[in-house]
Amino acid sequence: MLFSLLRGQLDIYSALMEIAAILIIIFLVLPFHEWAHAFTALKLGDESVKYRGRLTINPLAHIDPFGALALLLFGFGWAKPVPINPRNFKNPKAGMALTALMGPVANIVAAFAGALIYIALFAFFPQLFTSNTAGQYLALFFNFYVSVNCTLAVFNLIPIPPLDGSKIMFLFLPDRAVAWFYKYQMFISIGLLVLLWTGILSTPLSIVSGLLYNGVMFVARLPFAAFL
Repeated sequence: MLFSLLRGQLDIYSALMEIAAILIIIFLVLPFHEWAHAFTALKLGDESVKYRGRLTINPLAHIDPFGALALLLFGFGWAKPVPINPRNFKNPKAGMALTALMGPVANIVAAFAGALIYIALFAFFPQLFTSNTAGQYLALFFNFYVSVNCTLAVFNLIPIPPLDGSKIMFLFLPDRAVAWFYKYQMFISIGLLVLLWTGILSTPLSIVSGLLYNGVMFVARLPFAAFL
């Protein structure tokens, strides 16, 4: 994202709006994402998360500096993963899958909350968005915030370790296949980074994220349909 500013693809005010949205995601949404993992694990029987300091939305407990920097630079990033002990679940595979799913769900909830605020402001205070240039930047802020959260949700659902989607995929794989993925996780993760850096994942990621964005915005408009 910051690279877009350096390349002249964004003006300074647009960049500031995008940076503001990213900072909110780093300090509020990523901690919410990780808390969702920890809370779900606790409810499913893994009480060890109580003692790891991750049952909180305090950003200091969750922020990964490199993940935050990646989010600022490229529009996708990560927080420190919550350590989960699947042996504490009645059904380890199902417990891990549900725990993993709740992270992307948290991003979708955050996206929906932002969309609701945006649509409500547009419905009841349309002059905020139509009267001046500042309104255009405000709209950019909300659209970017919703879009990045949708992208993070879709990105984390990719079934490649160490992303959340891999834990969901493991639910449907035999134990031997799961063990193979864990054995070569480091190399698979490097392969994922290569796919991201080369842009091979960009098109499918943007298509699915766009569909999710449209769905979130559509549902957010429903309560305000009479005012739009």
